[in-house]
Amino acid sequence: MFAPASRQAQAILYMLLAVSVFSFMDAVAKTMAQHYHPMQVVWSRYTGQVVVVLCLIAPKLLQYLRTAHLGSHLIRSVCQFGATAFFFLAMPYIGLAEATAIADINPVLITLGAAVFLGEKLGPRRLAGVLAALIGALIIIRPGSGVFGWAALLPLACAVCYTANALITRKMGAKDPVWTALIYAALTGSVITTATLPTVWTPVASEHLLVFLSIGLIGSVGQLFMIRAFITGEAAVIAPFAYVGLLCATFWGWLFFGEMPDLWTGVGALVIVVSGIYVWHRETRSAQGRD
Repeated sequence: MFAPASRQAQAILYMLLAVSVFSFMDAVAKTMAQHYHPMQVVWSRYTGQVVVVLCLIAPKLLQYLRTAHLGSHLIRSVCQFGATAFFFLAMPYIGLAEATAIADINPVLITLGAAVFLGEKLGPRRLAGVLAALIGALIIIRPGSGVFGWAALLPLACAVCYTANALITRKMGAKDPVWTALIYAALTGSVITTATLPTVWTPVASEHLLVFLSIGLIGSVGQLFMIRAFITGEAAVIAPFAYVGLLCATFWGWLFFGEMPDLWTGVGALVIVVSGIYVWHRETRSAQGRD
């Protein structure tokens, strides 16, 4: 039986929710990137988050903006923006599952970064779980199969930015309310993308207005779960569960864009699922003092 009170198990659950929500947001963004410049889609993601957060915390806005860690919030916000922007920019060029698989090198980077920069324990079981999930991702994308063109550098840059964002979030812990992180990330992304709008803007069709608005809402929910995950649990533990996003991306790619998964995608997905269950099982046993 799992330990309901285990902080690591809670963190894993938050991470699963985060990657599932973000995967759906990426699918919606890819749909919009077929009609609008990707930076305009990124603008809708962050400006929409500004609106969502302001609606929820307007009476306490000044309270949440006050922080003794402004520099860390701004650096984290820029890293998060970079992760979103690089991934969205890749959407017109490669499939959703392939882009997600390449970006999903981030669990390895997070696990190693947490050991080097945060002093988290990097035991053989945690490392085995991460490497097994990475093997599953490689089975899906099969290096040399044509996926790794120049556009593959974009989700790779996304992975680097995401890793920096995750490590900073973990290091900061609960020093500030999650709303502080949300509003600074939203404002940073909105300011940067608004500056680019004059060169990329296309009038939004009426049938796309609701979709543009939903991207900000979905992104806000996903970011809230992700922050909770890295505050609650160790980065090395929850990192492998980012690979679940690859399974979600494969499903959305098939549903929305007709990107049919093949046999090897199924094999890779099975490896990812098994590795995730293994890590969760080991951590919950450890929390119960049984291992």
